[in-house]
Amino acid sequence: MSKLLGGVGHTLPKDMKEALLIDSKLTIVWNSLTPLARNEWICWTTSGKKPETRQHHVVRLLEDLKRGKRRPCCWPGCPHREKSKK
Repeated sequence: MSKLLGGVGHTLPKDMKEALLIDSKLTIVWNSLTPLARNEWICWTTSGKKPETRQHHVVRLLEDLKRGKRRPCCWPGCPHREKSKK
């Protein structure tokens, strides 16, 4: 079994891990992302309140990674990160 890296502040959930491990190419793409990008994908995927929304996000994650996307579209970023002070 391949090792999948997590994010900065979020641990990779089991359902995402299982989905990413189906295709070895996706495993390589996932691990090539920056820790912050992986964190945003994890946060975006788990942000859905309904189980069907979360499942849709997992499917879209796989599709987007296959298309070469590096971060979730239209995602303002992980709300769990501290905002930098200017």
